[in-house]
Amino acid sequence: MNPLIGENLPRVDGFDKVTGRAVYTADLRVHDMLYGKVLRSPYPHAQIVHIDRSKALRMPGVVAILIGQDLNDIDPYYGHAIKDRPIVALERVRFVGEPVAAVAAESEALAEAALDAIQVEYDPLPTVGTVDAAMEPEAFIIHEKTPRRLGLFHGLGDLGQLEGNICYRYRFSKGGVEEIFDHAAHVVEGEYTFPAIYQYAMEPHAAIGHYTEGKVTIWANCQHPHIIRAEISDIFSLPLSEVRVIVQYIGGGFGSKSYTRLEPLAVALSKQAGRPVLIANSVEEAMATSRRHGMKCWMKTAADKGGRLLARQCRVWLDTGAYADNGPRVAATAGDAAPGPYRWKAVAVEAAAVYTNTSPAGSYRAFGATHLQWVGETQIDTLARTIGLNPLEIRRKNLLRRGGEVRPGAKPLDADLIGDVSKAAEVIGWDKPKVSNVGRAVSVGLLAAGSQPVSTALVHMLADGSVLALVSTTEVGQGAQTVMTQIVAAELAVSPSRVRVVNPDTEFSPFDRSTGASRSTTVAGKALQNAAIDLRNRLIRMAAELYDQPASAAQVKEGAICFGATVIPYAKVIERHFGMVGGQVVGFGEVRPRQGDDGSFAKGPVFWEVCVGAAEVQLDPNTGQLTVNKLVTVADVGRAMNKKLIEGQELGGSIQGLGNALIEEMVFDNGQLLNPTLLDYRVPGWEDLPEHFDSVLVENNDGPGPYGAKGAGEGSLAGTLGAIVGAVADLNVPANRLPLTPSTVWEALQKGRL
Repeated sequence: MNPLIGENLPRVDGFDKVTGRAVYTADLRVHDMLYGKVLRSPYPHAQIVHIDRSKALRMPGVVAILIGQDLNDIDPYYGHAIKDRPIVALERVRFVGEPVAAVAAESEALAEAALDAIQVEYDPLPTVGTVDAAMEPEAFIIHEKTPRRLGLFHGLGDLGQLEGNICYRYRFSKGGVEEIFDHAAHVVEGEYTFPAIYQYAMEPHAAIGHYTEGKVTIWANCQHPHIIRAEISDIFSLPLSEVRVIVQYIGGGFGSKSYTRLEPLAVALSKQAGRPVLIANSVEEAMATSRRHGMKCWMKTAADKGGRLLARQCRVWLDTGAYADNGPRVAATAGDAAPGPYRWKAVAVEAAAVYTNTSPAGSYRAFGATHLQWVGETQIDTLARTIGLNPLEIRRKNLLRRGGEVRPGAKPLDADLIGDVSKAAEVIGWDKPKVSNVGRAVSVGLLAAGSQPVSTALVHMLADGSVLALVSTTEVGQGAQTVMTQIVAAELAVSPSRVRVVNPDTEFSPFDRSTGASRSTTVAGKALQNAAIDLRNRLIRMAAELYDQPASAAQVKEGAICFGATVIPYAKVIERHFGMVGGQVVGFGEVRPRQGDDGSFAKGPVFWEVCVGAAEVQLDPNTGQLTVNKLVTVADVGRAMNKKLIEGQELGGSIQGLGNALIEEMVFDNGQLLNPTLLDYRVPGWEDLPEHFDSVLVENNDGPGPYGAKGAGEGSLAGTLGAIVGAVADLNVPANRLPLTPSTVWEALQKGRL
């Protein structure tokens, strides 16, 4: 194995970020640029009776004001799964914060002032504020039952008919659960709730749109530039070649910058104004328009008297908010996660994404698995206590083995779960005595990872032997540019300092489906590795022809082609090939879902990401305060490209898991967000970090990515959240709703239940 693979190469973007040299989207100043501000609905559900923008348009420095009636020459709707979301509200608003108008002015202050001058008359409509309300037979229908227009990249086949306020429904089953439940020795069932969570990233959403006749350029802090290019092309009826998306540095995403966000609004406002327009959300605006799905769940699990798991039935309702966003994918992934990684005689799962009059919910790290793993693992622990089994033993007895069926028709299990959970238990000190008011737990689950495995990449070697790598995976803080540098440098046998990974620009960077689902190293990295290998082979063929040597005898070492003792630097090969000091050599690589040597990308998911965690939690019974003493994650990565980067991702995901379990909750009341700022909505701080954190790296070289790699960084969130909840239950405080705040735990202690 090349020594660069596994080396803790320092982050290639680190210097720019720590010195402040990095340029983010909101830092850009494009020539003749205007500043955009958005007037947002104060109502969760209302008819728009009239908008008067005349006074605002007369204000000096105000160039344009966009409202719904201005969208009649384009397709006004967008959406990743379902095209149900208007660029600005058309006739009706469906959530507090929905854009009603957008102003373009010469300064931010002028744009803000113009917002105050716009008069909007609303006629309030009934608010459907919760999943329960949305599912009532007489519930007001948020979206009329018209034929749905599917998004371009949802990848879920026919999404079915709209039923009431159901956005999407996902089902699968095997065997007969009812008969097993009727005769099982032990059955546990319960209802569980998980709140909406804000995917806090330090940089809010921002985009600059520049519409000129027949051409669009966008600068954006987006995770999926090629998907956005396709959607903008569709909305404005432009060829893909006339839409360009340029990605700057991104200050975190965690899924919140997945798919299309501000870009259509920035472009439409630019079209109205005739000049480029920057729209940059505040944190409060980002909170009002993006979040993780809240969830309501019912689950039932059966086991025999010896602790053998028999059947599981689960119904899940996910609050997708006013528009579908990524709700169908979240529902499908949650459904896949519901059975957990166990062997069952029978399973029945139903998962639904449900429209409500709240802010649209989309992707957030480890969606689906985070929602369901803690629920399923809670029931496994309950069964273990009922039967009198060690919680670790019941898992060892029932976990799927490598090659086992996770879901009918899906890729078999590609990991050693028993080994992984045993490692987590060992590191947490499973067999060590516990002091009073201390609980421990392990948690194991699976996440269907990799998304659609379509990626392409280019590697250019310039005349001096330096290398440019073009791949459209975005750097959102996970270390993608560093790992891509290592892959290219390893395949071409050059110093990493000679490789530069270019920020995505759809005019030059080849297609990549997306950045998310732990796919960057596994899928885009594989495409880039293939491109580097293609380039290396081209150089070898060129050198063999020029120096009359057999290509099979060539080796690459330290930036040169070697035929025995004959060493020819890459630059010399290129110079002789072109007959001058100039020219370049290009390699191309791709990944697509076809049957290859091992069928790695032919059957979904690309891989099953392991979600294994362990936790030790201490309870103050007088206050209900919980303190996480220890957290352990297991990163089953196949092959670690850069161990420090993986450990950083594991720690970050774990702290988010801690926040989801104990602290974070978006509180809605009849469609109104009651904690709409970071003063009211708390995320974990230094004082919340565990005293001990360990990340165990497992390298079995069993992944479909480069050198046997598979992705990581999401499973730690689901794994540690499940482990924290399990550790609290180990203290005889059952958890049926999150977050486990001190007041919630204290009340449970008084009542004996949550």
